[in-house]
Amino acid sequence: MPLPKYRQIADEIRQQIKSGRLAVGQRLPTEPQLQQQYDASRNTVRDATAVLVNEGLIERVPGRSGGMMVREKVTLTFHAHRAEMPAGPRAETDAWRSEVERQGYEASQQFQLTIEELSTDLAERLLVEPESAAVLRRCVRYVNGQPSSVQDTYYPMDLANEVRELLSPRDIPQGTTRLLAERGHSQVGYYDEYISRMPTPEEATLLGLQLGTPVLLFIRTGYTSKRPARVSVTVFAGDRNRIVSTHGDPVVIAKFRQEEASE
Repeated sequence: MPLPKYRQIADEIRQQIKSGRLAVGQRLPTEPQLQQQYDASRNTVRDATAVLVNEGLIERVPGRSGGMMVREKVTLTFHAHRAEMPAGPRAETDAWRSEVERQGYEASQQFQLTIEELSTDLAERLLVEPESAAVLRRCVRYVNGQPSSVQDTYYPMDLANEVRELLSPRDIPQGTTRLLAERGHSQVGYYDEYISRMPTPEEATLLGLQLGTPVLLFIRTGYTSKRPARVSVTVFAGDRNRIVSTHGDPVVIAKFRQEEASE
């Protein structure tokens, strides 16, 4: 059974981008030109370009001089199984930066600290009352200068009052996971959740998302032997991230996957 026409058009344009015939920053033909080129309706052309927008291959640039432009495709691989491991020798930020640089990209981030009231779902994860105060440490992370993800980590206020460095408006040199362990709050277990949805207006702005681009939430609750210590909510732009997780013997996996063997 042949593919729908919009898929055929998207496949052909995608191949032109991957082969370099359409370069980064180059403008695609206008909608009327694409309609004529492919003998297709306006809706069919719009469906085809929407596929490519959601894949992060093109973007809609507003204004008289705008149009559909080929964008730089930067896809970061996030290894969920080794993220924020407390036994690691580096802070969380350093580990993330090394991950980005290992994949050949440039890493940067913006940090912000605020005191927030917890929503009901976050309060349930931390086993505190809804609307309780919490420390929010936010990192907006960039890959090659393009926003890639937003990580919001919430700490119960009583824990922050005990470990005062959590209230610092700067990055913590050894990372919060190791800091808490040093102060007697070692996280001995994690509960991870993955949720796909459309972005909030704030997320769309922070991540510079094109209309119709989804996000993936990676929610990690960290537990000490006595309590939940924090909840980290990382919002990944759906068009520029790949999440992987391995289980079992890493040596066996490395035999068959060069990317794992070289890490």
